Parts: sequence; C-alpha cells; structure tokens
Amino acid sequence: MSLALTPTLRKTLRFDAAMSGGAALLLVVAAGPLSHLLALPEALLFWAGVVLVPFVTMLLVIAARAKTPRLVLIDIVLLNAVWVVASFALLASGWVAPNPLGIAFVCVQAVAVAVFALLQLAALRAAQD
Repeated sequence: MSLALTPTLRKTLRFDAAMSGGAALLLVVAAGPLSHLLALPEALLFWAGVVLVPFVTMLLVIAARAKTPRLVLIDIVLLNAVWVVASFALLASGWVAPNPLGIAFVCVQAVAVAVFALLQLAALRAAQD
C-alpha cells in the first residue's frame, strides 16, 4: 500500500537525512581525532559513518517522492530504532571503553535518533488518518 508523503513526514525524513549526513561526514572525515577525544575505536567511528551514507541516500530519495510504500516508511522507523538499541547495547556490552565524553557522545546521538524515529512514527500515523 502506497502512502502520500505529507509535508510533515517529508520534513522529518529530510531533517533525519541532514543530521545523519552531517554525522556521516564527521565520522568518516574525523574518525581519528574523534577516536582520541572519545576513547572509541577509530574503525567503529569510521564504519558507523560509512553505514550512514546509504541510509541518507535512501532518506533523500524517499523524501523526494510523492508516494512511497507504507512498509518502507515503517522500515525507516525500525532502522532508527535498531540504531538506538545498538548504541546502548554497545555501551552495555563492554566491547568498548569510552571515556565520559565518549559515553555522552553515544548517548546523545542515540537519543537524537530516537527522537527522529518517534517523529517519523507520529507523522506516519497522521498520514494514514
């Protein structure tokens, strides 16, 4: 079932793309310095940035459409939710030992992504009414 993208839904997708794109650029370009600053592995930061590139591309392509399958929009919300869970799981797992600034960095970006997921879910529900 295709769903027409409302202005609100389109804005949330574009804002997510802008913030995720900025994060991707920062993580890819500055993984080394960030690694030293946050006490997080450089490879983790770099590859997290690389993973965001196709996600950003997908968000921009979908936001440019008049309609998109409802399941694609649900998948975007779920991908954001998985990112949030994975972020907190990373901290809880003991696989990394970030300093307090690194912990704050992971938590703040996870909360920001959670906000995007909630905004997108609310806009998706409103678009279905």
